[in-house]
Amino acid sequence: MKNDVMSFVRRIDLILLGAVLVLVTMSVLLVWSATVHREAITGGDSAAYLRKQIVNVVAGLVLMGAVVATNHRWVRLLTPVVYAAAVIGLLLVLVMGSTVNGSKSWVTFGPVQVQPSELAKLAVVIAMALVLAERSEGRWRARVSLGDVVAMILVAAVPIALVMAQPDLGTTLVLGVTVFCVLAAAGTPRRWLALLALVGVAGATTVVASGVLKQYQINRFMAFTDPSLDPRGAGYNVQQARIAIGDGGIFGQGLFQGSQARAGFVPEQHTDFIFTVVGEELGLVGSLLVIALIGIVLWRGLRIAARTDDLFGRVAAAGIVCWLGIQSFQNIGMCLGIMPVTGVPLPLISYGGSSMIAALLAVGLLLGISGRSSRTGLDRSGPLLDLRARDRLQVPAVRRDVAFHRN
Repeated sequence: MKNDVMSFVRRIDLILLGAVLVLVTMSVLLVWSATVHREAITGGDSAAYLRKQIVNVVAGLVLMGAVVATNHRWVRLLTPVVYAAAVIGLLLVLVMGSTVNGSKSWVTFGPVQVQPSELAKLAVVIAMALVLAERSEGRWRARVSLGDVVAMILVAAVPIALVMAQPDLGTTLVLGVTVFCVLAAAGTPRRWLALLALVGVAGATTVVASGVLKQYQINRFMAFTDPSLDPRGAGYNVQQARIAIGDGGIFGQGLFQGSQARAGFVPEQHTDFIFTVVGEELGLVGSLLVIALIGIVLWRGLRIAARTDDLFGRVAAAGIVCWLGIQSFQNIGMCLGIMPVTGVPLPLISYGGSSMIAALLAVGLLLGISGRSSRTGLDRSGPLLDLRARDRLQVPAVRRDVAFHRN
């Protein structure tokens, strides 16, 4: 038993763990810096958001540790429970949710606000992994079947539809692209992926043309194409974000010293626009450091996906990487003005309990998979994310000096 524990600990990806710990530490400091001078939201208590984010991070790390200690095969058994909890949470949002910035995304329980759409991201990934694993057991196929693809899409469609109904366009976009990437990573034929991409584009066009989008969502898109169209409205966030990042220069103005952060010119700077604090106060160097750390998390996640010999673990790990990578790109892109403002947090950095806990749960699953992987190196016989590939039988080499005698 002791040897098993030591072997598990030795296999855990310490590089991934280290990068995540640095990111969440930076998160606490950046959230504090973004709010310390904002009496309008702190009520005069400059350390209010510092304490809240510490609680968020500690709670997330505790849950991450619990997931690491739990065999991911048990996580597989609990996946239907997680999926059901996410769907129920999304339904509760539509019935009794709180509306913030035009989107009904939160459920309030006393002093605690929960955003079920954050849990839904993890739930969709592991539910798709479970569907593929369950349908594939006992069968050999080089590629996924049409039935596999349809089943995975149907599982993902329910949470996506509920998120769209809030309406939360940013999370819908993240979930939609994540689903596409999971299907690609699972080995879906390219012609099917091309067809799905066309269907997605057609669906998005239909949504825009049918008037389903709210006016503020249309304004955000128009501001993305030209912020000067509405500099005091939808374009304000984009312009102020660019100013804040540009003012940082190479090395930044220093933590707690950002002029835009102190003046409160960037709305939601501790949540959706936290990267503007990085750019303004830590400069280009700090921004590249954060991007590099996120890149390390994604790289190690892909490595874990390639090494594990369990199909559920492979697809889940690849899906987590897709989700975190897409959301990070979207968040940083909107702060830089190369993506429209959609209101998604920066994983492992932005303020928020639901977002932080969901991301750390995902990291815990990655670490747990890495600790129980039986592989010692990458399988060079196929693509990095050939998730459907089965391990070949390892036949022991026969010593040439052994003589075989016939009877």
